[in-house]
Amino acid sequence: MTLVTQPRRWIALAALLTGLCAGSVAAAPNKGPETTTPIRHLVVLFQENVSFDHYFATYPHALNPPGEPQFDPRPDTPSVNGLNASLLAPNNPNSVQPFRLDRSQFETADQDHNYTDEQRAYDSGLMDLFVEKVGRGAGPNGEPSGQVMGYYDGNTVTALWSYAQAFAMSDNSYSTTFGPSTPGALNLISGQTHGFALTSPAVSVAGTVIGDPQPTGDVCDTRDRTTSIDPDNRNVGDLLNANGITWGWFQGGFRNCMQTHANKAGVVSRDYIPHHEPFQYFASTANPAHLPPSSVAAIGRTDQANHQYDLTDFWAAVDAGNLPAVSFLKAPAYQDGHAGYSDPLDEQEFIVTTINNLQRTAFWHDTAVIIAYDDSDGWYDHVMGPIVNQSQDPVNEALTATGCGARADAQHTLGMYQNRCGYGPRQPLLVISPYARANFIDHSVTDQSSILRFIEDNWQTARIGNFSFDSKAGSLNNLFAFDRHADEGGPNKLFLDPETGLRSNGK
Repeated sequence: MTLVTQPRRWIALAALLTGLCAGSVAAAPNKGPETTTPIRHLVVLFQENVSFDHYFATYPHALNPPGEPQFDPRPDTPSVNGLNASLLAPNNPNSVQPFRLDRSQFETADQDHNYTDEQRAYDSGLMDLFVEKVGRGAGPNGEPSGQVMGYYDGNTVTALWSYAQAFAMSDNSYSTTFGPSTPGALNLISGQTHGFALTSPAVSVAGTVIGDPQPTGDVCDTRDRTTSIDPDNRNVGDLLNANGITWGWFQGGFRNCMQTHANKAGVVSRDYIPHHEPFQYFASTANPAHLPPSSVAAIGRTDQANHQYDLTDFWAAVDAGNLPAVSFLKAPAYQDGHAGYSDPLDEQEFIVTTINNLQRTAFWHDTAVIIAYDDSDGWYDHVMGPIVNQSQDPVNEALTATGCGARADAQHTLGMYQNRCGYGPRQPLLVISPYARANFIDHSVTDQSSILRFIEDNWQTARIGNFSFDSKAGSLNNLFAFDRHADEGGPNKLFLDPETGLRSNGK
């Protein structure tokens, strides 16, 4: 179908005239390379440690107690695969029943999200050992390790529920593999966790990353390190560079890794966490000395920063009309949603402020924002995803009595690399864009590497190769309505209040 492109030229012209009137031509947006969809700018907000049920178990129905932001769903809201009566008290098979975490309980314990322990919690698909295998923190009646069964509703994660009402969300998207942050981040940008040399067996087996080592050479490293050694290992940055497409990873605290903030509970943490920065694990895209870009105009292009930036550089580029085609945004730690040092309310402020500001730019008409997560933190989710990649390592695989599947052949195990058992836990995935479907739930199977595949397909790069999960990834296209123009029948913009998560006037 032929897309209407004429209005885009008028939007670009209007932005240019606005910049001239303000005395600055720099605000005129760059057009960017040709794409296979109307999306010319992709912004990925890669957050931390949330299972789907932890945030959307009862969507779209919230308890709405007095004094909390009230969430009233649209009458035409589609259902999600959440916790129905058969899985709520007293019917859940786990030793602690799922329970609502109130908005006042925004600060929680960090659950166990070890690669093997997560598989043990699944108990061969019975999904009934979360308390015993990954739980931390007291449950609703003081049960040791029972907090893992807790979930929030639209009175706490209000903004995400509001975005789901106006735009598109998946209820069938997964971590590419089991495990914590680093495997999730590596799968986002490369679809592969194999081919790495590590200093500690606790974080890898035969060169496959299953834990959280830190990238070798990063001046902010504080513990076990890893180096990419497989000469065939590539990431999406390499593909974008080969095609002359601008891109960048922007992370809070990257410029000053001693910088700290306190979250709303008063927990102080450093903004920059090295093992959350996946491009630092590849020599081709690393910026181990954390060098700044040589200029604002160079952001998104190869210079001394090598596409690795502080979060402030993202907004400098936006203000200069220089938004890269592909941008990965990593919140400072206190706002990344990771239990223990962050929380849903601090996370909400980051997400809402970012999206509100993007909607005010001249780029919004051809932009898509994807909200995704690096791992589940171990939080309870009742769905076991399809096992598309098997592993039979007797030490680290514990999904079933035979490990992770029973077949050790090339058809069922990519490249015969072990310890890439997946898909792992189910996670939220939302798309906010003028081209996103409205109030839509996608039930098709996707994973973290589906974001990688969207970039490859949209900007017409090659595949990663070397047994990347991108070869198996489901498409994100079902979350979009590419056959309509951004001004025709879609939600277009939704401004929210960063504190309450409810609709605001956008000013």
